[in-house]
Amino acid sequence: MIRSRRIYLFAAPALALIGGFFVYPIVLSVQMSFTDFAGVGQAEYVGWKNYERFISRDRYLNSVWVTLKFTFLVVLIQTLAGLFFAALLHRMPAIRNFCRAALFTPAMMSFVIVGYVWQFIYSPYTGGLNALLEAVGLGAFSRGWLGDPDTALIAIVITHVWMFTGYTTAIFLVGFANISSDIEEAGRLDGANSWQRFRHLELPLLAPSFTVNIILSTVGTLKTFELPFIMTRGGPDRATNTLSLEIVNNLFGSYRFGFASALSIIMLILVVIVAVVQNGYLKRREENI
Repeated sequence: MIRSRRIYLFAAPALALIGGFFVYPIVLSVQMSFTDFAGVGQAEYVGWKNYERFISRDRYLNSVWVTLKFTFLVVLIQTLAGLFFAALLHRMPAIRNFCRAALFTPAMMSFVIVGYVWQFIYSPYTGGLNALLEAVGLGAFSRGWLGDPDTALIAIVITHVWMFTGYTTAIFLVGFANISSDIEEAGRLDGANSWQRFRHLELPLLAPSFTVNIILSTVGTLKTFELPFIMTRGGPDRATNTLSLEIVNNLFGSYRFGFASALSIIMLILVVIVAVVQNGYLKRREENI
């Protein structure tokens, strides 16, 4: 009994911090989402009106769709790129540390700097991407990448992947390091070449790394705000208008604190559902290997 009390006593500061900085703001947001609070003055209870507004307006449903599409593309491309670089560096120990540091460098840069640099690269007139296409004889593909609704989202996806592929690579490299050298040696003795060892031995054993990478990338990307805000402000034609952008626009652009709180709760539910479903599926996959 005394030991149990001591455990609660030591856990009390952490529980107080979690309650004060995580649980209480969520409870406050839920409460505010049922009001018309505008940041100042008295808030009036409006029931489910904010949530009905979200369901009845195409622009908000479209922002959820853009968020999910953006997240799917980022997680897919980033995971494949990270796995490719990790597999390559695993076989080249002489340059592994240097390349790992080089890949990790973009993640240490500010979103603002990265956003403006890539905005310049995608520029229709003086941008580096169009100049490169012209130089290699593919000038017909030149365009205003961020001004075209068909390419704006994928342009931001590539920027996001460029920033965070180093994280993914580092996690996969840890996974490769945890694979016993005896297993790889057994594969060599059986005559398996590098691709066969990767496909049939290393890839299944990297299942925990896949789980960590996919869940972290998904949760982080679902909340993305900085790059779409800096590079396109959600345009053109709302092609890059994520749910986070809608929250900020309603909060600081229209001062609809109540409605922005409702959008925040919807985002929280979305993140929790996706994370729980993904975690359950990936854990079952790990157990079946």
